[in-house]
Amino acid sequence: MWKYTILSVLICGYYFICVSSEEGKPPLSAKCLGCICEAISGCNTTRKCIGDICGPFAITWGYWADGNKPTTAQKPADDPEAYSSCANDPYCAASAVQHYMYKFYQDCNGDGKVDCDDFAAIHKLGGYGCRAPLPDFYLQRYQQCKQYVGGIL
Repeated sequence: MWKYTILSVLICGYYFICVSSEEGKPPLSAKCLGCICEAISGCNTTRKCIGDICGPFAITWGYWADGNKPTTAQKPADDPEAYSSCANDPYCAASAVQHYMYKFYQDCNGDGKVDCDDFAAIHKLGGYGCRAPLPDFYLQRYQQCKQYVGGIL
């Protein structure tokens, strides 16, 4: 299952690696996107909205809005279905994640570099709370994925 899950997100993420970075900030790697997805939802691409959390990246309306409000099928961002249809679509949701990371790009763990460990914290804890400890379950799944894909994200 891991192989298929990671593979689907890597393919999805490949598209976004080719997107130019904002303000000199490098985009997330496909492996990093995949491990964030794996940690947050088991990268369940069939997951829909559960309460106010939607899709394989488990994003909220606020996260999507901070992530530049990308849309699917050229829907306007003010369409009532724009958020949920984007969050439930792996490509669109990955775009929201990329833009969210551009907005909150920072060294959360204080190691002097911004890498996937920081992006995983930003994704789970938010751009203003990423210095707090990650929940054990999320951290464990993220670290397992990181080992599985070779550790370099």
